[in-house]
Amino acid sequence: MATAASAYMKLLSMGTKIVAVGRNYAAHAKELGNAVPKEPVLFMKPTSSYLQNGGTIEIPYPLESLDHEVELGVVIGRKARDVSEAAAMDYVGGYALALDMTAREIQSNAKVNDCLIVV
Repeated sequence: MATAASAYMKLLSMGTKIVAVGRNYAAHAKELGNAVPKEPVLFMKPTSSYLQNGGTIEIPYPLESLDHEVELGVVIGRKARDVSEAAAMDYVGGYALALDMTAREIQSNAKVNDCLIVV
């Protein structure tokens, strides 16, 4: 059985980038007053946002309100492009617990200024 440290090292070696999917849950998009796109919104997060089990989440000053959701992270185990749905699971290297945290005050300000910023 792999230890937490070895599992984390495996994630770091496989997970060279984080691609996230937004607005793929229609009810949540509507709850926030967002349009529901025809295609999900894809965006990237830095690999510096990986956190080892037991690590500390640092909330930058002066943020006061962070919304959070627990997500299932899918770790892609090898390079892929234009993979068929039938072959997609052949590329899954594992799974990780993901905590999606959003600073709503920054997000609201970005919407007013016609920008997309994900924290």
